[in-house]
Amino acid sequence: MKIYTKTGDNGETSLIGGTRVKKNHPRVEAYGTVDELNSFVGLLKDLTTSNTIKDQLLSIQNKLFIIGSCIATEPNKNKHQYNCDKQPKINEADITYLEEQMDLLSKQLPEMRSFILPGGHLLVSYSHITRTVCRRTERVVLKLASESEVDHLLIKYLNRLSDFFFILARYFSLIENVDEITWDAKG
Repeated sequence: MKIYTKTGDNGETSLIGGTRVKKNHPRVEAYGTVDELNSFVGLLKDLTTSNTIKDQLLSIQNKLFIIGSCIATEPNKNKHQYNCDKQPKINEADITYLEEQMDLLSKQLPEMRSFILPGGHLLVSYSHITRTVCRRTERVVLKLASESEVDHLLIKYLNRLSDFFFILARYFSLIENVDEITWDAKG
C-alpha cells in the first residue's frame, strides 16, 4: 500500500465521512494540532526510563488518537452510515484517570512555593513543551467548537492533560534528582 495518494496535491483533504475541505480548514487544523501533541507525547515516552510513565504516556497517545479521529469526523452526518456509534470515545473515566495519576504523582512532590520555570533536565523541558503544545491544542479545539460541533469531553480531557504534563515535569525533576528552577521576579 502506498502512503501517498496525490489527492491532497491541490491543498484539500477528506474528513472522515468523505467531505473534501481545504487543508487549512479549522477542523483539519484542530486534528493536526492533536497529532503534533501526540508526537511530543511519543518523544517523552521514548526519553523516560520509567516503565510506569511509559505506560501512562502510551495510554494518553491512544486517547489522543481517539480525539483526533473524533475531530476528523464530519459532524451532522448520518451516524449509522459512518459507524460513529462504534468508534471509541473519550469519557469521564478517562478524565478521572488523569486526575488520579496526577494525585498519585503529586503526593511524592514537595510543596510548590513559587512559579516554576521550564528546564533543569531534558525530560523536564520536554514535558513543559508538551504541556504548552497541549494548551495550544486546547485553544485550537475550542476555536473549532465555537464554529462547529465538538464533544465537550474532548476539551475537558485536553484541559486536564495539560495539568498532567505540568505535574509530570515536576515529577521528572524529582526522579532525575534535579532542582526545580523557580521564577525570580527580580530577573
